[in-house]
Amino acid sequence: MEPEEEEITQQPLVEIEIGSLSLAGSPRLAGESAEHIEALAAAEEPLPPITVHRPTMRVIDGFHRLKAAQLRGDRTIAARFFDRDETAAFVLAVKLNVTHGLPLTLADRKRAAERIIASRPQWSDRRVASVTGISPGTVGDIRRRAGREPEPVSRRLGQDGRLRPVDGSAGRSIAGELFTQNPELSLRQVARAAGISPETARDVRNRLRNGEDPLPRQHRRRKNAEPGQGAVVHKDFRALGLARPAGRGQAQAVPDRAALVKRLKDDPALRFTDTGRNLLRLLALHTLSKDEWEAIINNVPPHCSNIIADLARQFAELWSEFAVRVEKEVAQIS
Repeated sequence: MEPEEEEITQQPLVEIEIGSLSLAGSPRLAGESAEHIEALAAAEEPLPPITVHRPTMRVIDGFHRLKAAQLRGDRTIAARFFDRDETAAFVLAVKLNVTHGLPLTLADRKRAAERIIASRPQWSDRRVASVTGISPGTVGDIRRRAGREPEPVSRRLGQDGRLRPVDGSAGRSIAGELFTQNPELSLRQVARAAGISPETARDVRNRLRNGEDPLPRQHRRRKNAEPGQGAVVHKDFRALGLARPAGRGQAQAVPDRAALVKRLKDDPALRFTDTGRNLLRLLALHTLSKDEWEAIINNVPPHCSNIIADLARQFAELWSEFAVRVEKEVAQIS
């Protein structure tokens, strides 16, 4: 969830005079849908609250609901106020209109991406994509067509809140060295150490597997253009635990989770009780292979990635507390 969304959900509901509101600045190029307004007005249940930019009294989200309220003859409407600047208000308007209500058209979302790129050039393609509901590649195409940015940036702010270099040559080189030393590393381990995105790490790994240079041609041309510039990377791979373990040249064995869960399924103390079967089902969910996990991670839709990440953290905390309590209870029994 973007900071703007978190902020608005914490605001109290208020009743606002409809006549005091402005409808300027909609991200919809073709305006409102008369059919959708009539459908909302005909519904018997109360209309969901709209979102209003307090400094300008401009409607951020809820154009159709406001029009429906006017059609009903209402004089007031339930709303939440948003107090940040107009750039943040537009980002929130696009995000909310992409994820619920009458969705923005593809043309609306592309135009919105243009405006966000112009006002927030430091945002990465993926971050803009997560707001507008279009692909990062499409955002990149829009950025290139727009030409020179108002203020050229060397790094962009990613969807995860981290700054990464626009020219990832240094990070790609580090990632190539990491994968060469230890092919067992995950994409996220390499991405974190090299200061690049997991998708860039995937591209580097695929290039190495195909016998290609980890740097695409355009990166090779720029590699020595600005000495000393680029990603802040970690070069002490062994200190980070990323180097291939010494010895026979093989990565340390990782316990086979699937085999352990299969063994537990044969335990009568678990198989023949409701709580035991529930536990086995939960454990079985985590027996996917590393590649299967990577496939899931890299196919999470951008518009709901923050919600999924937050849920994953909550579930991780629950499992951590579960582990502590299980160990504690066993220790007390023994």
